[in-house]
Amino acid sequence: MEQTPITENLKAHFLRLYQMAICDDDFSALELKMLYQCAEERGISSKNLDDILMNPINIKSLLPKTIEEKVEYLYDLTVMIWADGVVTPNEYAAMEKYVLMFGFLEENAKPIVDYLIESVQAGKPKTDILYELNN
Repeated sequence: MEQTPITENLKAHFLRLYQMAICDDDFSALELKMLYQCAEERGISSKNLDDILMNPINIKSLLPKTIEEKVEYLYDLTVMIWADGVVTPNEYAAMEKYVLMFGFLEENAKPIVDYLIESVQAGKPKTDILYELNN
């Protein structure tokens, strides 16, 4: 597998995924598996992911820039909260926080979170959502 350059933004994304996984105080094996699967999909080795998690950076200023990247990262976060088949109130609130942090309007936060959760629950791939966004 070809290694992907690991940018600071990508490191921040994986730290957010980890934060999302633990926000319900029930870090399951399914969530851990999802975290490593997401890294593999991006060409990041398990060792590199371990390094990211063991050496966290300040992620507050490292936000996705494009709408596509924002939606892609939010989708990944949604997959993480759905990994165990349950979306807790803490996870839902964290998703709303990330939607707002990524620059979406407050009145759109809940509909965006609901749409992403429904899409992930229905098995809709990220590529389909990105395609719809661009067309």
